[in-house]
Amino acid sequence: MSSEPPGRRLRGLRGLRGLRKPAKKRPAGPPPATAPADSGTLEPPAESGDSIIHAALYRDGHRVSTHDTLADTFQQQRAAAGTLAWIGLHRPTPAELVTLASEFDLHPLALEDALEAHQRPKLERYGGTLFVVLRAARYLDDAEEVDFGELHVFVGRDFVITVRHGGAPDLSAVRHRMEDTPELLKRGPEAVLYAILDAVVDGYAPVVDGVQNDIDEIETEVFGGDPGVSRRIYELSREVVEFQRATRPLNGMLENLTAGFEKYAIDEELRRYLRDVADHALHTTERVDGFRQALQDILTVNATLVNQQQNAEMRALAEAGFEQNEEIKKISAWAAILFAPTLVGTIYGMNFHSMPELHWALGYPFAVVLMAMVCTGLYVVFKRRGWL
Repeated sequence: MSSEPPGRRLRGLRGLRGLRKPAKKRPAGPPPATAPADSGTLEPPAESGDSIIHAALYRDGHRVSTHDTLADTFQQQRAAAGTLAWIGLHRPTPAELVTLASEFDLHPLALEDALEAHQRPKLERYGGTLFVVLRAARYLDDAEEVDFGELHVFVGRDFVITVRHGGAPDLSAVRHRMEDTPELLKRGPEAVLYAILDAVVDGYAPVVDGVQNDIDEIETEVFGGDPGVSRRIYELSREVVEFQRATRPLNGMLENLTAGFEKYAIDEELRRYLRDVADHALHTTERVDGFRQALQDILTVNATLVNQQQNAEMRALAEAGFEQNEEIKKISAWAAILFAPTLVGTIYGMNFHSMPELHWALGYPFAVVLMAMVCTGLYVVFKRRGWL
């Protein structure tokens, strides 16, 4: 959900839903005067311009003009027939989206998605406008994690509007690439859409390499007995799942896009480019699927190794306890053997006058022999039982 306050978001969405009106052809001359309040025409609210990254007009693959505000862009495009407007926004306000919807007749449902973000990748067609949602990604080396951004693209007959949420992708590089190849840019808005798709899909390659490197390190840690590897496996698994959600829908989106080549008379050269993007996207999704399976296997192996280590520790504890018990048996046996002469000696050491053995001439040899016999008997018994 959006991080904006609910009241602000709802007010913005009510404004977007008010744009349900039939498409109209924008005049080639200066912009018309504002309609009266009772005419039913929605007057676009004032724009702040804070979220406008770049707005420019192109003709035959070359830049005609660059503008700082949406109003200047609209006015110049009305005055210059046959131009393509390419407008880049970052986290636009509801007012800016209403302004764009009023000028280009964008569908309110698509505008709500662009305003709230947190959408799944998809491709929708609203009349003559194509709406594309993409999840871009970049690998952060320092944090060893994947940062995801969201990109919404509106493609019409004479305009391309990009609404970016997050740091990725770098659309300035896409714009420079297209301006450096005017023969591609002059093929129209579909060429810009191809360049954006290509940039997003190519941006997955460093992420794939970074995740692969993390998996290799995790495998080393697993077999090295690192106790903290389980947490790293879990965190990387979550990133791979998020990566799957960003890449898996691309295959269906590109299939639907290529299926409309004939219907919408897409240039043959663009068809080849888009098929190349589809191949790269398929390769990426296959590798990401492989990552998830590999992490599941690693997690299973790690659990097995942890169990083996625990079993080994329990076995070592049991062996230590057994050895301790053996030592206790020996100590107890010798204590019992030594207790017998102590008992006899203690009895005859009491020196009572009524003890006849004290005055018996054979009393001492009898006591010594008795102690020896008791000790020998106990020794034999303990020896047979394995205590000694």
